[in-house]
Amino acid sequence: MDVFTALSDPVRRALLVRLAEESCRVVDLAADHEISRPAISRHLRVLSEAGLVAADDHGRERHYRLIRTPLRQVADLLTALAPRPPITAGDLDALATEVHRTSRDRRRSAHRGHTEPNPSHRQEDIA
Repeated sequence: MDVFTALSDPVRRALLVRLAEESCRVVDLAADHEISRPAISRHLRVLSEAGLVAADDHGRERHYRLIRTPLRQVADLLTALAPRPPITAGDLDALATEVHRTSRDRRRSAHRGHTEPNPSHRQEDIA
């Protein structure tokens, strides 16, 4: 079962939210919903197949707990879909400052090149 398919049902998402708080028995999870314990068990089986929950036996009771690792796929997708930070006025000001500085440095370099004699063209070599 694929993580995204498992997350497609609102009951399963609610179960995961509850399991993020603490491990629970089926009867505890069923108390939060207006569906039967067998229906909760079926949802837990889907979540288990997707690797999102695991069951631990405590005596005669079975406690379900959340496994967060498969949720990395969801986090990665959300990161890829998130809007990029907007370009702010401060960013544009910083860019303008850098362009001005670069232009000034180039003008100075060009100016030095015209006023200073080129060492490769010494007077003795020309004559």
